[in-house]
Amino acid sequence: MMNDWRMRFTGYDPLDERRREALCTVGNGYFATRGAWAGSVAGDHHSPGTYLAGYYNRLTDEVDGRTVQNESLVNLPDWLPLTVAVNDGPWLTPDNSDVLEHTEELDLRRGVLTRSFRLRDADGRVVAGVERRFASMADPHLAGQSLTVTAENWTGQLRLATTISGEIRNSGVERYRKLSGDHLTDIETNLQGETLLVAATTRQSRSKIAVASRTVAGSNDKWRGSRSAKSVSSELVVTVSPGRAVTVEKVAAIYGSRDAGISEPVTAALTALDAAPGFDELLDAHVLAWSQLWRRFDVDVTEPADGMQAAVRLNLFHLLQSVSPHCANIDAGVPARGLHGEAYRGHIFWDELFVFPVLTLRAPALTRALLLYRHRRLPAARRAAREAGFRGAMYPWQSGSDGREESQRLHLNPLSGRWTEDATFRQRHVGLAVAYTMWQYVETTGDREFLADHGAEVIIEVARFFASLARYDKARDRYVIRGVVGPDEFHTGYPDRPAEGIDNNAYTNVMAAWLLGIAARALEALPVWRRSELTEALGLQPQELNHWDDLTRRMFVPFHDDGVISQFEGYGDLAELDWPHYRDRYGDIRRMDRILEAEGHDVTSYQVSKQADVLMLLYLLPRQELHDVMHRLGYPLSADIIRRTVDYYLTRTCHGSSLSAIVHAWGLTSLAPDQALSFLHEAVHSDLGDAVQTSTTAEGIHLAAMAGSVDLIQRCFTGLSVSRDVLRFRPRWPSGLGVLRMPLWYREYRLTVEVSAAGLVVSVDQGSGRGVTVRCYGHTRLLRPGETGTWPAPGS
Repeated sequence: MMNDWRMRFTGYDPLDERRREALCTVGNGYFATRGAWAGSVAGDHHSPGTYLAGYYNRLTDEVDGRTVQNESLVNLPDWLPLTVAVNDGPWLTPDNSDVLEHTEELDLRRGVLTRSFRLRDADGRVVAGVERRFASMADPHLAGQSLTVTAENWTGQLRLATTISGEIRNSGVERYRKLSGDHLTDIETNLQGETLLVAATTRQSRSKIAVASRTVAGSNDKWRGSRSAKSVSSELVVTVSPGRAVTVEKVAAIYGSRDAGISEPVTAALTALDAAPGFDELLDAHVLAWSQLWRRFDVDVTEPADGMQAAVRLNLFHLLQSVSPHCANIDAGVPARGLHGEAYRGHIFWDELFVFPVLTLRAPALTRALLLYRHRRLPAARRAAREAGFRGAMYPWQSGSDGREESQRLHLNPLSGRWTEDATFRQRHVGLAVAYTMWQYVETTGDREFLADHGAEVIIEVARFFASLARYDKARDRYVIRGVVGPDEFHTGYPDRPAEGIDNNAYTNVMAAWLLGIAARALEALPVWRRSELTEALGLQPQELNHWDDLTRRMFVPFHDDGVISQFEGYGDLAELDWPHYRDRYGDIRRMDRILEAEGHDVTSYQVSKQADVLMLLYLLPRQELHDVMHRLGYPLSADIIRRTVDYYLTRTCHGSSLSAIVHAWGLTSLAPDQALSFLHEAVHSDLGDAVQTSTTAEGIHLAAMAGSVDLIQRCFTGLSVSRDVLRFRPRWPSGLGVLRMPLWYREYRLTVEVSAAGLVVSVDQGSGRGVTVRCYGHTRLLRPGETGTWPAPGS
């Protein structure tokens, strides 16, 4: 149940609890805590977890006769347990009591999770409670929690316990549970008055983490403390009668040794806790910080009451809990599953490609900080390219602490129970995404300083890698790229060599050609002195630049005989899948790769896509820019070719990726608006509407899908783009979406944008300066500070 600002789950459903825990996560970009019952233990129904951005650890296992290493985002000591019991009975939970009422409500506007419950124990005694919690958006190291408990029909002793538990491991993903998950060692516990402390060190990476808490009650009763080797607790016993409420408030502090500006985490945590205000004051500052974020990020869509507005805000909320302004002070990238769970082991993929368009137009300093994660790992990307026999920088498909390739080499199919070779590490296109985001940030912000100091170097080194990866094919008199994997991921090779990559992936080849042209533009945009410095430092010679120019004209792109762009060379020769058969037999066919492997087949033999990566070209490049790239390559691209290409892959895609709906909506916007709108609805609800039986949201939200769904509204249906210092709109706004209102930050100006079927209205806040150049429906205007421009839709 949702309204515009609140998400509510009513009733207790053990089978859905882990998904709800992910969706009810509270976080602030520095850390996040899943919405688990306070005091629950990891198992089939619960996956409590707190994750600190950038804190990884590597463990080794023997799997199927092979030694494998996996680096994971570490589950921290659990600060959350705040539990109740009646007399000498067990600590009450929804799993050991009769659940009379149970409600979880996430307040998106304020960033607060509230759990209300009424539990009845085995002797018929009813305990009612209200718990609130938040991860402070005002102070990234602090969290607050309160619990009010009422005895309804009994008199006796109410016991309350507050705990920090070090009895945790990474166990939030079922298929990982047989692998090592004990990441913490050298656990220390301490108890001083109201203050509890657990400190630990990660086994391999040797990062020290400290979690401290202070719990107070409104009564004069004394807390009694206890310690074990890994946990520390305090217990309060209060005599109650029917109707008497008891309230306790807890403030927690979390620090790590990788944090900037501290000497030691334990000292930092205890010092911060000592200076921290009480629950209410901390909450007030937190709510103010969220209100300021919403002024920047809210996207107001006055569509019919189908839940889209609420879902958009939920997606923005979880985006900001995963990457917030607090990330500017830490060395962390954009984790694919947010800080909400352990899927993908907390690794960094290419999700920034879908996240940064939302951030850059609202908090460009945050995008800049997150891009530095990639620049700091440029040396690792250079080493990877060199070791593979190439020049330039080869970024890893999955990145973690230090920028080495973290992709798993064996994959467990839960349907068959078999481990199979995983060759998705061959997704070299991730480097294209890194370079693309660097350039788009510069184009949008005009931040030439970033380009000179960081961006140009990355763009050039990635371009150099793809120029090195491309090989001349004499028979074609063109350049080809062999042995890669596209964003589709299902096709990691051909039927006779299923893990050796595919040749001439259209997305990779076209974007490589685009990047080689952009690299030349990036160089030209630098001041002469900086261009000279960079070309000297990189050993960039004129003949190398000439070669890049040649590649922008002669890169090979595969097509079917009927003119449809082929996903890769040979895709059209693969067998067609019996789609009706598999839909009838399995219902959910999103993971056709697993279904086919369990049947003894290989997905590489079929024309079936997890996501149609050819359509990614329509997502990344404005239509005219794509036409220009293809025309330069000698492949004129007509509207008919685009239409037939979209239709072709639409019938051969099982949408196994949460990004598939976003990409298809983008491709269909100008071709079939109603169908595009259907995919928009699917994308916006991708996590919230995920079926319990098939959901992977329980393991963490899908950050790129959440951000990408917002981007569909802000850029796809508005036609918003930035190029050559002009803010451009080309609205294709469905009347069914009503009116869109959103704030944008473009260069140094704050804008208010309104889009509807009637047209476009852009207002520039009061200020100084030249103003903003805006183009829409073929008309360009310079809007000065304080001015408003209106562009009526043609025919309106």
